[in-house]
Amino acid sequence: MVVLHLLKTAVGASWALRQTTELVKLGVEVHLALPDGPMVDKYRAAGVKVHLLDPSLEIKKPWLNFSKAKAFKKLVEEINPDLVHSHFVATTLFMRFAMRKMKIKKIFHVPGPLHLEHKIFRTLDLWSANQFDYWMASCLWTRQAYQRFGVEPSRIGLAYYGVNASDFTFNRDVEESLKEKLGLPQETFLLGMVAFFYAPKAYLGQKRGLKGHEDLIDAIAIVKQIHQNVACVFVGGPWGDTAPYFESVKTYAQQKAPGACHFLGHRNDVPALYPQFDLAVHPSHSENVGGAVESMYAGVATLTSDVGGFPDLVIDGETGYMAESKNPQSIAQKIIQAMESSEERLQMIENASKKVASVMNVQDNAKQVKDFYVQILSGNQVGA
Repeated sequence: MVVLHLLKTAVGASWALRQTTELVKLGVEVHLALPDGPMVDKYRAAGVKVHLLDPSLEIKKPWLNFSKAKAFKKLVEEINPDLVHSHFVATTLFMRFAMRKMKIKKIFHVPGPLHLEHKIFRTLDLWSANQFDYWMASCLWTRQAYQRFGVEPSRIGLAYYGVNASDFTFNRDVEESLKEKLGLPQETFLLGMVAFFYAPKAYLGQKRGLKGHEDLIDAIAIVKQIHQNVACVFVGGPWGDTAPYFESVKTYAQQKAPGACHFLGHRNDVPALYPQFDLAVHPSHSENVGGAVESMYAGVATLTSDVGGFPDLVIDGETGYMAESKNPQSIAQKIIQAMESSEERLQMIENASKKVASVMNVQDNAKQVKDFYVQILSGNQVGA
């Protein structure tokens, strides 16, 4: 079986490396088209056949799509894949444009639900597909959404972008703790949020950042009215050229919860930071399974919003805490609950460890992907 994968970046996206590595082990001949970058050698070392070509749709210079499509079509003809497997909206739209006259089955492995939450982009996705197109959700919300929007269940698969505990080496032995470095008393209840800062996009109707940093800041201000011994560490810097937004959030934090919010910026020692949090918070407005995987693997009590794929991992009161998205009051209530119930937190951590290991196992997820390939190519019904 020969499958051509499409990525728009060779920076990060380690989930794609994990998946393609396991598919190679399962006997799939994996080809990958992507721009040049630091991940290329890692793909080659994993046995993936790499082709340096940017397979994403040009928005700012649309006339370039025609020459790109010609080069891409030539590559497809040379490889002659059984399937083409795209991992981004931009690569999917380009794939469909370039292959509109080709009778090769194509898969859009949906990395997150954001585009489905906005009518224009959702319509573009559905409209651009033809009888050779299939979708593979990476969380239950996404699979259910496509069904609601009229896609036949037989055309929708489900495979998480898996990670394993071995992908994270969490260091609990540190020379100087965060609390010591920040001058915080040891009894401080330390919240941690690990996420880039994405500036609001007006064309999507966003007024706050996608990851919900401002919501958490508001929640901290509410919590401090009841418990003064709370502080939050924000790990991560601005994504792209959004430094002004990053600075505006820092200013907002100082105004709303002075002295309680600490911004560490980009860090390379996240494995050493996670175990020091009393509660990891992921208040995203839109998400797949996000950073909840990392904090659950790290053995840290986890609080998420109720969006996207978070409910696939976080069962409120059982494997973690779940608050209403975009609702600081709800987030604050869950933080207070966590602060006032240490035994409950410990039980949730144990349950979460089992849950994340069962759902996000890389080998199982790769097998789900290959099974989907086989079912599509055999013409059997897929999905549920």
